[in-house]
Amino acid sequence: MPSDRFLQAANALHRGALKLSGGRVGWTLAGMAAVELTTTGRKSGRPRTVMLTSPHRDGDAIVVVASRGGDDHHPAWFLNVRTNPDVEVRTEAGPARAMTARPASAEERGRLWPIIIAAQPRYASYQARTEREIPVVLIEARRVSDGEPAAGASPDARGRTDGDDGR
Repeated sequence: MPSDRFLQAANALHRGALKLSGGRVGWTLAGMAAVELTTTGRKSGRPRTVMLTSPHRDGDAIVVVASRGGDDHHPAWFLNVRTNPDVEVRTEAGPARAMTARPASAEERGRLWPIIIAAQPRYASYQARTEREIPVVLIEARRVSDGEPAAGASPDARGRTDGDDGR
C-alpha cells in the first residue's frame, strides 16, 4: 500500500506539473480525468487539497473512488468529506467550483461499481486487497436552500458562494 509520504509527494508533483505547464499537462492520468479536490480538514478545519482521478461521470456528477490503492484505511480526504461535504473542485474545464461530495448510496454504488471496474480494472484489484468496501463518492453541484443549484456562484477562499454570509 502507498505510504502517506508517497501519496503526499505524488500529489505535490501532480499539482506542480499543472502549475508549471499552465494547466496544459496533468488533467489526464492513467486514462482518467484528474480532479483537484479541496476539503475541510475534519480535525484542523483547514483547507486540504488532493489530486484524484475520476473514472466515470454520472450525469453531471463527478465520480471518484476512495481506494487509497486498496489500503485497509480510508483516505483522509474521504474522512473529511464524511464530516463536511462542502468541497471545492477544479477540473480541466475551468476555475474551482463550490460543490458537494457524498458517498454513493448502496444502490448507486451497486450500479456504478461495475462501470468503474470495466473502465479501470485496477479498482477491482484494489478492492481484492482490502476487507473494507471501497467507497464511491459523487461530487455534485452545490444546492442552495430552495433546492436549485447556485448558478454561476463563485466560491470564496472559505468555499462559500456569493450571497452566502455564513449564517
